[in-house]
Amino acid sequence: MEAALYNIVLVGTPNSGKTSLFNALTGSRQKVANYPGVTVERKQGFFVTPRGRQVSLIDLPGTYSLRGRSPDEEITRDVVLGRAKGETLPELVLCVADATNLRLAIRLVLEMKHTGRPMVLALNMFDIAKRRGVTVNVPALSAALGIPVVTSIAVRKGGTDELLQLTDLIAAGPAQIAHKNDWRPHSVAELRATQREADRIIKETVSLPARPDTWTARVDSVVLHPVFGLVILAAILFVMFQAVFAWAQPVMELIAGGFELLGQWVQATLPAGLLQSFIQNGVISGVGSVIVFLPQIIIIFLFILLLEDFGYMARAAFLMDRIMGGAGLHGRAFIPLLSSFACAIPGIMATRVIDNRRDRLTTILIAPLMTCSARIPVYTLIISAFIPAKQVWGWINLQGLVMFGLYVTGITSAMAVSALIKFFMWRDDAPAPFMLELPDYKLPRLRSIAIGIYTRAMMFLQRAGTTIFAMMVLIWFLASFPQPPVGATDPGIDYSLAAIIGRFIEPVLAPLGFNWQIAVALIPGMAAREVAVAALGTVYSIEGGKEAAEQIGQVLASKWSLATALSLLAWYIFAPQCASTLAVIKRETGGWRWMWITFFYMLSLAYVASLITYNIARSLGAG
Repeated sequence: MEAALYNIVLVGTPNSGKTSLFNALTGSRQKVANYPGVTVERKQGFFVTPRGRQVSLIDLPGTYSLRGRSPDEEITRDVVLGRAKGETLPELVLCVADATNLRLAIRLVLEMKHTGRPMVLALNMFDIAKRRGVTVNVPALSAALGIPVVTSIAVRKGGTDELLQLTDLIAAGPAQIAHKNDWRPHSVAELRATQREADRIIKETVSLPARPDTWTARVDSVVLHPVFGLVILAAILFVMFQAVFAWAQPVMELIAGGFELLGQWVQATLPAGLLQSFIQNGVISGVGSVIVFLPQIIIIFLFILLLEDFGYMARAAFLMDRIMGGAGLHGRAFIPLLSSFACAIPGIMATRVIDNRRDRLTTILIAPLMTCSARIPVYTLIISAFIPAKQVWGWINLQGLVMFGLYVTGITSAMAVSALIKFFMWRDDAPAPFMLELPDYKLPRLRSIAIGIYTRAMMFLQRAGTTIFAMMVLIWFLASFPQPPVGATDPGIDYSLAAIIGRFIEPVLAPLGFNWQIAVALIPGMAAREVAVAALGTVYSIEGGKEAAEQIGQVLASKWSLATALSLLAWYIFAPQCASTLAVIKRETGGWRWMWITFFYMLSLAYVASLITYNIARSLGAG
C-alpha cells in the first residue's frame, strides 16, 4: 500500500529565500490556487525524498509574526494551527531563515514554538554567510532552540541534500510529539522579551566579522542616499520607459509584418463577403493589433523582475517612504503600486502586506491609477501616430519622453488622490511606523527571470485569445450589421449597430473631442483597456478597407486632431477601464461599496482631465 503524503508547511520571514527553497525542492511539481474565501495565494508543491517518501509542501506567505495583522499573517497562523478551512494540520513546520541575518527569523522561531508543532529550522544562503565571515555554530543553535537545524543553499545543485535526508529521518521515524499549543497574540512587552531572547541565542551561537564591509553595504551607501538615491531611481524608471520604444520596435515591426501577410493571404484566398470580413477585419485586425504590443509588455516585466530579483525593490520602497508619507501612504505601499505598473490586479492583491486597514484601503483605491501594461497598446498607438519619432537634446527619444510623462502624471495623480483621501476621510489617523528588512543584493537568476517573463507573456496572450477575441467578435458584429441598403454610397459601417450606439453616446463625449468611433471603442474597453485598440482597428478597417487595417496609426492621424489624441491619452490615465480590476477591488474590500467609489471617482477624473486637456490644446492651436 502506498504511503500517505507527508505534509510540511514552509514558514519564514520575507526575503529569507523561502520561495527559492520551495522551487528547489518541488521543481515543476507545483500548483497555485487561492485559499477558500480569500484572495491569498496558495502555493503547493510535491517532492520525493531519497528514500521514496512522497511529501506535500505548502509555501505559506512570508511573515514576521503570527499576530494576524494582515490577511497573509492570518493565513500563515491559521494553517500552522490547523484552523484554515480545508487544510490538513501540518506534520512538520519547516522554518526558513537567511543565515546572513538571523535576528528576526530566530524571534519568529521562538514564537512558532508556542504552537506546539514539530519544527525544523533551515539556514538558507549558508554559502553567502560563510563568504561574509559569519560563523554559525549549528549544533549549539539547535540545542538552544530545542529543534533540529540544517543548512541549505537553495540556488545550488545539491544544496538541499542535508534537508532531504533529515526529512527522510523524521518522516520514517516515530511520529514527532506535538507539544501543547499555548500560542496567543503577544503584547508589545512580550515581543520585546522574545527579541531579547533571540538576541541572546544569536550572541551565543553566531560569530560576526569584526569589520563587516560587504558589497551590499557599499552599494547601499550610494543607492540609499537621500538625494542621489532618488536620482538613481528616477533614472532607472526613465531608462525603462525609453526601452519600451527603442528595444521593442524591431520585434513589433516583425510581428506587424506577419499579421499583414496573414491578412493579405486571407484576402487572396477567401471570396469577398462576411467570412472574409470577419477573419480579416475582426480577428486579424482586432487581435493582431493588440498582440503586436507584446514586446513592449515583456520589456516592462523584464525590468520589474530584474529589479526584484536583484534586491532593489525594497530599496526603492525605502527611498519613497518619505515622499509617500507626505501623501498619506505607508512606505510598504510602494511595492504594490510598483507592481501595478505591470497590472493593477496583482498590485491590489499585494496590499495584503500592509497591516493597517486604512493604509491598505487607500493603496487599493489609487493602485488603478498606476499606468499598467494594458495601457501600453493605447499609449503606443496614439503616441506613434501623433508624436514624431525624433531625438531631443541629441539622445532622448521624444516618444519615450512622452510615455515617461504619462507615467509620471499617473504617479502624481495617485499621490494627490491619496493626500485628499487622507485629508477628508482619515485626517486623525496616525501613520504606522515603517519597518522594512533590506535583502542582500544578488545576481538575478536568469532561469527565474525567463520563467517569470514566459508566464506573464502567456497570460497576456491568453487574454488576447479569450477576452479580446470575444470583444472583437462582438465589435465586428455590431460594425457589420445591418448591411447597408442597396445603392448606399457611404461606408457600410455608417449604417451599422455600432454607428447607432456610438452616435447615441457621442453627445456626452463630444465636449472631450471624441467621435462616435471612439465612443464605440470605449465601451468594450471597459472589459480590458487594450480592447479599445483592437476595437478601433476593427471599426476603421471595416470603414476604410485594407489600407486602414494595415496603417491604423496613419488613419487616426488623418481623422483625429492632436487635441483629440491628447484628450484620449488624458482619459486613459484615469478611466476605470478594466472590469477585472474592479472585481478584485470588490473581493479585497469585501463588498460593492469601494468598488463603485473607485469606478465613479476615476470616471469623473477621466472626464474632467480630458475636458481640460482638449480645451487647452484647442486654445493652443492643436484642434
